[in-house]
Amino acid sequence: MKYALVTGGSRGIGKAVALQLADMGFNILLNYNSNEVAAAEVKKLIEEKGVKAESIKFDVSDRDQTKSTLSNWFLKNPDDQIEVLVNNAGIRKDNLLLWMEDEQWDDVINISLGGFYNVTKAVIGEMIKEKGGRIINIVSLSGLKGMPGQTNYSAAKAAVIGATKALAQEVGRRKITVNAVAPGFISTDMTEDIDEKQFKGLIPLKRFGTAEEVAHLVGFLASPHSSYITGEVISINGGLL
Repeated sequence: MKYALVTGGSRGIGKAVALQLADMGFNILLNYNSNEVAAAEVKKLIEEKGVKAESIKFDVSDRDQTKSTLSNWFLKNPDDQIEVLVNNAGIRKDNLLLWMEDEQWDDVINISLGGFYNVTKAVIGEMIKEKGGRIINIVSLSGLKGMPGQTNYSAAKAAVIGATKALAQEVGRRKITVNAVAPGFISTDMTEDIDEKQFKGLIPLKRFGTAEEVAHLVGFLASPHSSYITGEVISINGGLL
């Protein structure tokens, strides 16, 4: 059976992506770290679509835990395949660099960048064996242009963008594509502290995007229609440059 693994899948963009991929017929491995109630709710919504869903708890920033959890999953499911990996887990801890605490830097880097490495490293070997797969990294406008107050977040996402381009070249011969999706301002609980009225004037389309709009783009990159696209970063930001 073919699965899509979505990290940080219990809320926001991750939740929308998991539901979109379920609509496309994928069974879903739903990663979460702490919000068990939210993960259970999303799992139920996925199962209502007629596919299998499995909640899988691990902290993507914890290398040993990530490796152990995913290795055990592969051992218990030898006939199943993770065909799509969506590296979505991430956090914001905004502050000006002058006043940034070490913990704010470390946490954002370890989850966004470290999480990409830890999860992808645990999955890529199986994709190579199967000679195919899709890796889709959720990055950000911040990683493309940098945003004041987000030196940590911008650095993490820019690093994942570079890793996306490099990894795409490493695994292309195995029919594995690696792409990134770079959302701008998207209405989720992660942006609840951002005043939409203040910022939407900067956006040509004059509104924030939705998690579902991002999920549709991820769905395209997970589909056969994107089979000749790799190493790309696709922005979804309402025209904000």
